Amino acid sequence: MDVSTLGVLGFVDGFRGPQAVQFARKIEQLGYSVLWVPEVMGREIFTLSSHLLGQTERLIIGTGVAIAYAYEPIAVAAATRTLGEFFEDRFILGLGVSNKAYNEKRGIPYEKPVAFMRDYLEKMKSAPYVAPVPQHQSPVVLAGMMPKMLHLAATATQGTLTYFTTTEQVRRAREALGPSPWLCAVQLVILETDATKARSIARRYMATYMTIEHYLYRLRRLGFTDADFANGCSDRLVDAIVAWGSETQIRQRIADQFQAGATHVSLLPIDPSGGRAPDMRALEAFAPRAA
Repeated sequence: MDVSTLGVLGFVDGFRGPQAVQFARKIEQLGYSVLWVPEVMGREIFTLSSHLLGQTERLIIGTGVAIAYAYEPIAVAAATRTLGEFFEDRFILGLGVSNKAYNEKRGIPYEKPVAFMRDYLEKMKSAPYVAPVPQHQSPVVLAGMMPKMLHLAATATQGTLTYFTTTEQVRRAREALGPSPWLCAVQLVILETDATKARSIARRYMATYMTIEHYLYRLRRLGFTDADFANGCSDRLVDAIVAWGSETQIRQRIADQFQAGATHVSLLPIDPSGGRAPDMRALEAFAPRAA
């Protein structure tokens, strides 16, 4: 499976079913390698992945990410093997624990995430499965940026999928993972050259994450302080998380992610108009086939 080409992380729950299919087909047409589909509190992610795989021809679908607490390990193992058989070399299982605040909203637990995930992966590995085994096992990546979860990702899975991270965090993640595991990085993008407008759009997007201690704790480890989190975030923090500006400036930020150690970079293009759908103008601009 080749994930060296740019991918896309797309929140497709805002689309009607046919629109989500059209979006996936467009991503494939533009030459992106992977469409990562998040699981928030909308569609069930394995059904969605299966449908999008069935409606495309070459596009890899990755769960970005499936919330492990919501599924029994045997169910995830069976779903992963099923998709791996029916759509050979086109499915990636991104698996994560989310965070305490959002899991409370979902009505599912959040406790001792590393120990839970280690046990979960072992149960997946040993889960019985009597259907035909896929010729190639689907890769598994863990969402996690803290040292213990990164170590688990490096030793028990194909690697990690980052989100809401700076280039410096990607560099540190590569150091923690070592040279071989995948490091799949998500880069937030706003194709807007006006600094005031771009940062205003970015702050609206970032506001949700500024209320979640998990993200703040990670950012504090990089030297950001409460002053950076106040009043809608400092310019320094906005600029570290979100790549905005001209096509040339954003291409440089993407290149910086690879230079920092990313195996794969996926774009999350924020709509400058404030809509939930990805900004197709940006996806057209950075399309691998247009490069």
